[in-house]
Amino acid sequence: MRRLVTSLAATAVTAAATIALAAPAQAVPADKQQVLASWTQTSASSYNTWLAARNNQGSWSAYQFDWSTDYCSSSPDNPFGFPFQTACARHDFGYRNHKAMGIFDANKARLDSAFYEDLKRVCGAYSGATKTSCDGTAWTYYQAVKIFG
Repeated sequence: MRRLVTSLAATAVTAAATIALAAPAQAVPADKQQVLASWTQTSASSYNTWLAARNNQGSWSAYQFDWSTDYCSSSPDNPFGFPFQTACARHDFGYRNHKAMGIFDANKARLDSAFYEDLKRVCGAYSGATKTSCDGTAWTYYQAVKIFG
């Protein structure tokens, strides 16, 4: 009887191991690169689509995107009160995910341009000297990532 129990237990362990090994890993959707590209263009619609996805990351979990950010790195996230934080988060998203896919070098210029366009859209909410100051700060941030990013 003891051998029967031992044999049944061994069979159960083997069956469980086989099932565990046979369970397929969740595959990343084939269109990941296309989705990434669509979310990192220079247009306002690209920004808005990315922002909606960022606010609903669970719906995109199969894509295994890296949503982490340090915002504007060692620069202020909201320099002089200009809210650049979300533009910096999208820039981080573009950099991190393009690097992870091994396609960063071919896309860096576009990612930096998209960042600049995002910053200019922030500045579009201002007028007069405040807009001029915001535009100058945006240009400085853009030049920093273009050169050092």
